[in-house]
Amino acid sequence: MNPDIEAVILKFPENIQKILFHIRTLILEIAPEAQEKISYGMPGFYLNKKPLVYFAAYKNHIGFYATPNGHEKFEKELSVYKQGKGSVQFPLAKEIPYLLIKDIVKFRKENVFQ
Repeated sequence: MNPDIEAVILKFPENIQKILFHIRTLILEIAPEAQEKISYGMPGFYLNKKPLVYFAAYKNHIGFYATPNGHEKFEKELSVYKQGKGSVQFPLAKEIPYLLIKDIVKFRKENVFQ
């Protein structure tokens, strides 16, 4: 566990911390060998020195970045969320799609880092 990532998460209100810690746990369950580091000012997870995923909290959403093929593979599932190039926004006002996040991380691990 990277203390820098924990420090970033602890800056948020408790309800947001809970979401961020849950996402972190999901990622590390799927890719326990992933290296954690702050990148682009947000928690990032790397395998073989290549980015696996990133996530961050904002005022109204959780940003999730599985650049780029994670978003391409799950285009249909992600279509209900606001997106940018290589990013998706999960609104805090709605349930966070943890199972979808898990599926994306699994896909990225299995299809990018073999």
